[in-house]
Amino acid sequence: MNKAKTFTGLVVSAKTPNTAIVAVATTFRHPLYKKAVRRTRRFAVHYESITLATGDKVEIAETKPISRTKRFIVTKRL
Repeated sequence: MNKAKTFTGLVVSAKTPNTAIVAVATTFRHPLYKKAVRRTRRFAVHYESITLATGDKVEIAETKPISRTKRFIVTKRL
């Protein structure tokens, strides 16, 4: 049984109803220069019962496609 991917990120935008944009930052070592590199991905996530505002830290989980861009849901606000 496959486990759903979960990420922790910051809410960047919560302007549209039931949809928020969450920025998830990951760090890794550059393979040649060994410097820590930070990459940020933005996910459109679905939420209903939780009230979200810009700047909230949330945990998101992968789910079946909800719309053309939404593939994640908010599991909890941290």
